[in-house]
Amino acid sequence: MSEKKDPVRMVDISDKPAAVRVAEAVGEIVLQPATVEAVRLGTTKKGDVLSVSETAGIMAAKKTDELIPLCHQIPLSSVGITFEFKPDRILAVCRVTATYATGVEMEALVGVTTALLSIWDMVKYLEKDSEGQYPTARLEGIRVTLKQKEEM
Repeated sequence: MSEKKDPVRMVDISDKPAAVRVAEAVGEIVLQPATVEAVRLGTTKKGDVLSVSETAGIMAAKKTDELIPLCHQIPLSSVGITFEFKPDRILAVCRVTATYATGVEMEALVGVTTALLSIWDMVKYLEKDSEGQYPTARLEGIRVTLKQKEEM
């Protein structure tokens, strides 16, 4: 006999006061050094990788509630994506701000992950080996690095 589980539901936050919420998430995409250089120089087939990936990350953060079933629809005040080049990787940071009754960590995580996935999509032709595999490309270190709440 199986145990009865509580029903799945969104947490009720109607009694929580609004506060200024900030969250930041980071992650990296590991690539071959030549691929990182192509992105840095803007010489990939699909064009400006970082501009497209920045836009993708911002759009994804705004749609987090459509992707993660129990996330609240949060009116975001701002979403920013930045990138930093390292010899064999690109670091991405997504910072999200909202004035709301619940935090924006999931939005930051969705934003940074989507930005990194967009990079992968735009450079995958450079990363494939002779068998069509990706021996180098991988996402690493995706995590929340900042969570702030400022009462109003």
